Amino acid sequence: MVTMSNIAADGAPLAANPLTQAVLEIDAYASGLGWDQPARLFALVDTAQLRSQEPALAQQLGLAEQAAAGLTPIEQEELPPGQPLDEFLATIAWPEVIAGCALTVERLMLPPSAESALPEDLDDQALASWVAEHPQRQEVRMTVAVLRDGARESAVRLRAKDSPTEVLTGAELVPGLAEALAATFEEG
Repeated sequence: MVTMSNIAADGAPLAANPLTQAVLEIDAYASGLGWDQPARLFALVDTAQLRSQEPALAQQLGLAEQAAAGLTPIEQEELPPGQPLDEFLATIAWPEVIAGCALTVERLMLPPSAESALPEDLDDQALASWVAEHPQRQEVRMTVAVLRDGARESAVRLRAKDSPTEVLTGAELVPGLAEALAATFEEG
């Protein structure tokens, strides 16, 4: 959990490592767009490498003045509407220059206590409807990132607590999505 001691003067959470910084940067970007947004995919590139190999692009992105270490998120084209996220992710293969990737997506979630009331034998559409109508549902925005080397990080923001000081971070918050993103780096 991000605490007040981890908050910068501008209200943004401070992060100890470049991957956490990138995840929080993407979360802040998505937050600025508001809720009810489509999923967004980002390539993560090494900032120093980008500055040395693509100085004009780095200048255009405002990276010339930044510290050498870090990751720069670059938003990719819009995800195809109507295609299930897992099917879309299975089609991605990143070039070697990409250090990692991240995805931000909104979902409805239920607390673990609601699992006992879950009806059996629901198809995906019926399950989605049941969750959408549940009185304990929470809208969340999940930002998950992975690096080629296997490092992972996530940020989860509840719509009910939409504040940079209320963003949860951790490597294992959304393991299924992290696995799907990591698979985009596997040699096929």
